[in-house]
Amino acid sequence: MSPADVATTTDALMRLGASTAEAVAKSLDAICPEPVERGDVTVVPGEDSPFDGFPFEDGPAVAVSVHYVDGVTGGNVLLMTARGARAIAAAMGESPVPEDDEQPTDLELSAVAEAANQMFAAAASATGVVLSQAVEIAPPDTRLLDAAAAAREAFDVTPHAVSATFSACGEPCRLVQLVPNAFVVRMTRALDEQGSEQLSGGAGLSALGIADRVEPGEERRLDDALRDIRVRVWAELGRTRVSLGEAPELPPGAVLELDRKADDPVDLYVNGLRFASGRLVLTDEGEWALRLEEVAGRTATDKEKVI
Repeated sequence: MSPADVATTTDALMRLGASTAEAVAKSLDAICPEPVERGDVTVVPGEDSPFDGFPFEDGPAVAVSVHYVDGVTGGNVLLMTARGARAIAAAMGESPVPEDDEQPTDLELSAVAEAANQMFAAAASATGVVLSQAVEIAPPDTRLLDAAAAAREAFDVTPHAVSATFSACGEPCRLVQLVPNAFVVRMTRALDEQGSEQLSGGAGLSALGIADRVEPGEERRLDDALRDIRVRVWAELGRTRVSLGEAPELPPGAVLELDRKADDPVDLYVNGLRFASGRLVLTDEGEWALRLEEVAGRTATDKEKVI
């Protein structure tokens, strides 16, 4: 591979990494109570592992991964500390804010997987923006890893990898993109067709932050793509808890008391994230609807009020 080819490959990987990382960071911003701190995007040298250097010494890390199933090959892995995963679950309303270093519960891991699904959908849209084509992902896989070696064994080895760092809910996170050769070829071809301005000089590229590598026009296209992502929306009347042994024994007609009163607001969830609240109303067509009273911490406008 010639020096020019190396520079072109590095540029393509940096563009991919920056766009994808910014999409994930924006998704985390919507979840975490404090703004997510963006770190660096780096192209990982072939002899190194993208999982090295993550603080596994603080305890098992939570790894959520997806692979692409249409459009392109490759995949993404999001690493976070156990405390960070629990903090994200708490931000989604699935558990209290953690005050210890215990491993996440199954409920917390489920909440993290739901959040990661939203992040990776945004990442796939970001990849689609760069490639100018739709990219689909498989459902996320969640596991606990106790060392970088375990991470290397858990995920396929690819010729290229990009790493992006964040601090979310006060805890370190790392997004790893596993990139096959065919992906790079398509990336460079797409960038050439777009007439994108290429940066030269590989040494300085790895020190650039996320925002420095997302071009203004591309960021606008990314925002548009994120708006087009279809999400699951549901209303929640309330919750209760029963034991695993009691649940299968519940007979038809059983009455379960929820943790809400009849006149309490109903919560609206978007991809597992509490987004709004309001009151149930019956439409003229005899269907249930939700009249929103609060959306993302503010009073709903007239345009937003009924969903």
